[in-house]
Amino acid sequence: MKVLEQFNLNGKTALVTGGSRGLGLEIACGLREAGARVALLARRESFFAEALKLIPDAIPIVGNVQDEASLEAAFARVGPVDILVNAAGVTWGQDALEVPVEKIREVLDINVTGAFLASRIAARGMKARGYGKILNIASVAGLAGSPSEVMDAAAYSASKGALIALTRDLAVKWGPLGIRVNALAPGFFPTRMTEKLLARTEQLVRERTPLGRIGKTGELAAAALYLCSPASDYVTGQVLAVDGGMTAL
Repeated sequence: MKVLEQFNLNGKTALVTGGSRGLGLEIACGLREAGARVALLARRESFFAEALKLIPDAIPIVGNVQDEASLEAAFARVGPVDILVNAAGVTWGQDALEVPVEKIREVLDINVTGAFLASRIAARGMKARGYGKILNIASVAGLAGSPSEVMDAAAYSASKGALIALTRDLAVKWGPLGIRVNALAPGFFPTRMTEKLLARTEQLVRERTPLGRIGKTGELAAAALYLCSPASDYVTGQVLAVDGGMTAL
């Protein structure tokens, strides 16, 4: 197979949780451009308005990654899934000495438990077919600590560290089944989630990034396509930081 052909997703079906906006939507657009049939999972119907302008033939599904029955129904509606992207996530910015316990639990439940539940539902079908790709969207926050003046979101960092550990463990357990499990660890990209943070700290982020800038639209989608396509069939249990060199410091 020629190199570029290994990035072709014709005939594949991808489900992207949190795919209605932000980095999840960017990744979904990239998968669709490569030929995949794409389903988007989001919590509210209204979230799909902009996404469907970009991917008119996407399958919009209202669901909640915290609810296993909701996830089961989503997978049943889509049919056999070849690619799962766990992009659903939330954050909570507050001094770690003060953050309410219910917010800690909410962040961990959505970012970690939700990805775990979706992954094992997907893996059951992938096991039967002997092939599948699971991509978890982690963060550089899961690879290193952050000074409070850059990002004060300890529960988010803990959830992304846990997601990275889950990625590696499931890769070992499910590799013999033909299921590849990898993660992306984005640095700082302009999204709805980072809008307020970057308004306050973008200069600090630039100073802590060897390439001297934040991420651009499209740069994460290309990395995701690699890990979701046959191009990475001999890659599993890995965490690819797309961070301008931030974690190399």
